[in-house]
Amino acid sequence: MTLPARSPRKSRPAIELVVVSSTRLSPHLVRVTLGGDGFAQFEDRPETDKYAKLQFTTPEPEPRTVTRTYTIRSVDHEAKTLDIDFVVHGDEGLAGPWAARVAPGAPLSIFGPGGGYVPDPDAAWYLFAGDLSAVPAIAASLEALPESATGVVLIEVESDAAILDLVAPAGIDVRWIVDPAHTPERLADEVRALEWKPGHVDVFAHGERESMKLLRRALFDERGLERSQVSLSGYWARGRTEDRFQAEKREPIGQIFPA
Repeated sequence: MTLPARSPRKSRPAIELVVVSSTRLSPHLVRVTLGGDGFAQFEDRPETDKYAKLQFTTPEPEPRTVTRTYTIRSVDHEAKTLDIDFVVHGDEGLAGPWAARVAPGAPLSIFGPGGGYVPDPDAAWYLFAGDLSAVPAIAASLEALPESATGVVLIEVESDAAILDLVAPAGIDVRWIVDPAHTPERLADEVRALEWKPGHVDVFAHGERESMKLLRRALFDERGLERSQVSLSGYWARGRTEDRFQAEKREPIGQIFPA
């Protein structure tokens, strides 16, 4: 079941958290655990793709505050912490390098959370597709499925070193697709090659924008799925900065679904 996306309330003040720890899950994925007194202001949500808007300061000589959106991987109410996984590629970007170097005690302001997807409990089977940026939401969704769930997970990564152990019901086939070239057509081609199961499918497909556009064609034009059974979104765009990617969402090139 795909829920209408809801943005964090603009009037809600920032939640002031501190870094509790950081863990490198793979060469390009770092988990940062956040907590502190500010956690008391965090209002959790049921969606498995829930996200927060994080505030960072750009480097000098003209520092400014910028916002980046990240999926909340998990929330531990007993420990009063939340985990956010960051894709890291050296010094590329702003949030990734911050996550790679941050030390316990560092402050971080967040807004949210927002969210848009929970697995449809009435679905006959599930299909998850994405790249490394979608792994936190896919992993959280798999953990929320009933033990009887069946389906397929397709995750594109650039090397074997990026493969993670994900917790999933026995009937979920998790497939890691190693493609160093990040071919935009790869995920769509993998979906086309699937042995399509009978019954109502619930789809979560998030990742690189052009890859998602091609998946849109495979899912809607070729498979004839309804919008209500598919959560499809671009988390990032190859060759674009985060600011440019966000700006293009208002332009034809940035829209997954044509107007």
